[in-house]
Amino acid sequence: MMEEVSGEDSPAVSPLPAATTAGSAAAPPISIAAAAPPGPGTPVAPPPMGNPQASTYSPLQPPPPGPGYPGYQPPPPPVSTMYSPQPGTNPYSMPVGTPSRAAMPTVPLGVGQSPLGVGQSPLGVGQSPLAPAPVEGAQMGITFPEVPVDPQDDMRYRGGGSSGAGLWGWVTGNPLMQRVVEKTKSSVETMITTMDPGMTPYIKSGGDIDVVVASDKEVKVAAVRAAFQKVFGKATVTGEASQSNIAPQPVGYAAGLKGAQERIDTLRRNGVIHEKQPCVSVENFIAELLPDKWFDIGCIVLQDPLNNIALEVFTQATPVPPEYVTRAQDETPRDYNLRWSGLAVTCGEAIERMMPGVHHADWHRAFTGMSRQDMIYSAAVALAGMYKQRLPPKTV
Repeated sequence: MMEEVSGEDSPAVSPLPAATTAGSAAAPPISIAAAAPPGPGTPVAPPPMGNPQASTYSPLQPPPPGPGYPGYQPPPPPVSTMYSPQPGTNPYSMPVGTPSRAAMPTVPLGVGQSPLGVGQSPLGVGQSPLAPAPVEGAQMGITFPEVPVDPQDDMRYRGGGSSGAGLWGWVTGNPLMQRVVEKTKSSVETMITTMDPGMTPYIKSGGDIDVVVASDKEVKVAAVRAAFQKVFGKATVTGEASQSNIAPQPVGYAAGLKGAQERIDTLRRNGVIHEKQPCVSVENFIAELLPDKWFDIGCIVLQDPLNNIALEVFTQATPVPPEYVTRAQDETPRDYNLRWSGLAVTCGEAIERMMPGVHHADWHRAFTGMSRQDMIYSAAVALAGMYKQRLPPKTV
C-alpha cells in the first residue's frame, strides 16, 4: 500500500509524468475541463505549468520521485565529446589529433539540470567553464621560475649608482652600436666634404699623426694631406716653406733624393720644426731612362727620427719631349756652380716659354691628362701605408 504524505511535506506538483509503483495501477488523469467546480472551503490546486496540452495529475496522487525521495537515482550525466585529461597529467596538454576548442560542439544542458552542480560555487575570476576540476598532485597552468636579480645590475640598468652609466653606457660599450655610430659619422662627413670640398682638411684633421711637409706649395701639401688622411682616417698635415740648396731642375735619381733630403734638413737647421718631428718632402727630377728619352719623376721622402723610420717612394714617370730638355740645357750657363746637380732652368719653364697657355707648375696635365697633384697623391698613399705598418701599435 502507498503511504500517505501530508500536504505540508509534499513537494510542488510537477508536470512531469508520474512514476508507477508495483502492485498499484495509475489513476486516470483528470481533465481541467471535466472537473467539477470546487465547493466552498475546498483548497484549489494551482494551475498547471508548462504546456496546457500536457497531462496533469491530481494533487491527491503521489508526486514523482525526486531528490530526497526514497529510491531516487539521479540521471546519468550528459555524454560530452570534450577531451578529459587523465588524473595526474597537465590539463592544458591535448593529445595529437584532438580538435581545438573552437571546432568542438557545445553540449547543451539537460532539461531541469542546473548549470552549477550540487554545492558548487559560481565560477571564479579567470576560471573557464570548460576547464576540468583540479586534480591533487597535477601541475595546473604554466609557471615560470623566479630568477634572482642582482641589485647592482639593476642599478646599472636604471642608470643609478657609481658603477654604471645607464643606457648611454650600454650604447658606448656595445661594439655593434660603435660601428653604427662610426658609419653614421662617416656618412655625414662624406656628405659635407662632397658639398664643400674645402671642409675636408678641417673635418679629418687631428688624431695622433702630425706630419709637416717641407713645402708651402698647395700642390704638394694637399696631396700629402689627402693621402695620410685616407690611410689613417685623421691626420694633421701642414706645410712649411723650404729650399733644397741644389739646382732648380735636378737631373738623376741621386740628385732628386738629395734635394728632398735637403729640404727636410733646412727646416731642422733653422729650427722651424722639432728635430724629432716627422716630415715629408717632395722633389721632382728628370732622368734619361732610355737613349734620348727623358722622364719626369717625383721623389717623396719621409723621415721620423723618433721612431727611427726613413722611407722613399717615387711617382710615376711622365715622358718629357726631348726638345724641352734641350731648351733647358741651352739656357743653363756652362759655368753654373750647381751644374753637378742639374740645370738652372726647369723643364716646366721651358715648356711654358714654348707652349703659351701651359703653366710651368702643372704641365703634366697638358701632356698626360693627369695632374701633378694626383701623381704625388698616388705615391703618397703608398708611403703612408708603409709608414703605418712600421709605426708602433700604440701610435696607430
